[in-house]
Amino acid sequence: MLNEFKKFIARGNVLDMAVGIIVGSAFTAIVNSLVNDIFTPLMGLILGGINFSGLSIKVGEATIAYGSFIQAIINFLLIAFSVFMLIKMINKIPRKKEEEKAPTTKKCPYCKSEIAIDAVKCPHCTSDIEE
Repeated sequence: MLNEFKKFIARGNVLDMAVGIIVGSAFTAIVNSLVNDIFTPLMGLILGGINFSGLSIKVGEATIAYGSFIQAIINFLLIAFSVFMLIKMINKIPRKKEEEKAPTTKKCPYCKSEIAIDAVKCPHCTSDIEE
């Protein structure tokens, strides 16, 4: 059972997933800081320090905290906008282009089958291939 577990953990996709989760949690910290430390104070200045989370209605014994819902919507929109802007900035970073690989196949001029680039005879129709 231990050997089976070691095999499972050593697989590439499990390690890739672990790296993705770690990077994702670090990215979450960046986005949360951007929203909490930059956007939220700016929104407070623009809106005059309004905090919706304290708004509520009392209906009988129940309290409906609609202000928390409004604040959650605002936070969601700020986070979504922050992620959009970060991804947009990341996409502008120039990437190294992959060099095009030399072709390894060509088409037979007679039967149009795919053949090796250095073939002198088509294995499909047995025609002689001219250079």
